[in-house]
Amino acid sequence: MVEHFYPGRNIQSGVNLDIFSKENLRAIHQATIDVLQEPGIQVSDSEARAIFKEAGCIVDEKTMVVKIPEYVVKRALMDCPSKFTLWGREKKHNIAQEANGKVHWTCFGVCVKMCNYKAPGQYETVDSTEADVAATAKLVDWADNIDYYSLAVSARDLAGKGAQDVHETLVPLMNTTKHYQSLDPVGENVEYYWDIVKAYYGGDEEEARKKPVFSMLLCPTSPLEQSANACQVIIKGARFGIPVNVLSMAMAGGSSPVHIGGTLVTHNAEVLSGIVLAQLKVPGSKVWYGSCTTTFDLKKGTAPGGSPELGLISAAVAKLGQYYGLPTFVAGS
Repeated sequence: MVEHFYPGRNIQSGVNLDIFSKENLRAIHQATIDVLQEPGIQVSDSEARAIFKEAGCIVDEKTMVVKIPEYVVKRALMDCPSKFTLWGREKKHNIAQEANGKVHWTCFGVCVKMCNYKAPGQYETVDSTEADVAATAKLVDWADNIDYYSLAVSARDLAGKGAQDVHETLVPLMNTTKHYQSLDPVGENVEYYWDIVKAYYGGDEEEARKKPVFSMLLCPTSPLEQSANACQVIIKGARFGIPVNVLSMAMAGGSSPVHIGGTLVTHNAEVLSGIVLAQLKVPGSKVWYGSCTTTFDLKKGTAPGGSPELGLISAAVAKLGQYYGLPTFVAGS
């Protein structure tokens, strides 16, 4: 009996599931190109629309719809790096994000409740606080099986008081020596995040660009919209050299077609349009091809994170990311 090696042989090396032929992937890509050209993507930010227009896209200012030609997509994908480093405050925690590379693991959120242990069999569920942000960051710093910290809980005690997202950037960076990824960035406040990163390097902007200890995750709005906030996060991330995770959260049967094939096309169009915007702003910008796309539970009105369909979609999206030669981020299966 011949034993074949494959990346998923060791769970720490990756998970391997081949569900597409190259012809299948090309078909999804071509259908996506058709969608990007007609009907196009609604882009709700004027600066982003100007960037697309300058690159040769057809822009309707009245409807805010941008139609992206295939050559613009291809050129942008050629500019994307296939590998970049996520820097930690300690060098031993640096990790490489690489197309077809090693699988890395992070926590995910952003949750708004904490379940606190009281006594054997006794727990209380309360709103999460800034202190919980710090505690979860410290826990990830300790956990060898988690490679970097993504914002796990929200500082609900700061809600409505202003600068909550800025606190949710500073506190993790103070409490983990691993890389930190913000899951809920606010476009108008990215300059504050950047100031925090520069401050870590003593104000050295060049060093902060070269070794970013912080990255951002943003979600297009399904179906087929880049919100003003998403656009500003992408644009400013590109401008400052902050890695940006363009991650769709489409819901099959809700905000995208009920068939998984159709959802993959919608998902792909949303993610690629964000990646194209980043590369048009600054060619070579560090981006992930991201997914937390799942199904929509029509009975309960929820987006189930543990459904079999989510695992299947994540496997499919991973193959799309590999098809484009991009570092890829998917929801756990």
